[in-house]
Amino acid sequence: MTKHQEMQAIMRRYRDETGESDIDMRHVAQFAADRGWPLAQPMDPIELLAKEFARAAREEIKHDQATGKPYRVNHAIPAETGQLRLWIDIDNPKTTRNKMVKSLGIRREQMVGDGLQLSYDADHWNSIHQDDVAWRKNAPSEDEAAN
Repeated sequence: MTKHQEMQAIMRRYRDETGESDIDMRHVAQFAADRGWPLAQPMDPIELLAKEFARAAREEIKHDQATGKPYRVNHAIPAETGQLRLWIDIDNPKTTRNKMVKSLGIRREQMVGDGLQLSYDADHWNSIHQDDVAWRKNAPSEDEAAN
């Protein structure tokens, strides 16, 4: 069983034991810690600061001079080795087309993956909680009903 599968089992146990359906992950973490789950080691302060800089980079928005539309200035690309992310500036003349294509491709794949998973989640919800929209989608059209 992977670590995340173990954590998912603890979340189910927490729900079973507390009867809560909407759970606060801080409460689940305390529940797990009280039962011997090892606490995470504090992060390196430089790593924490680097994560804050990454969030700040992700949030920087400018507006296109021609269209006035907003665009994200900084884009992440994977480093050649490891899980490190490097950040590039879309307006920097040294930013190559290859790097932007890589960054945009990664973000697009994330969006497609999120959209696909969202559709699976919605399909599952609707399969066990049919509503009037689902009924109407599956009802015969007026032409079919007349025949």
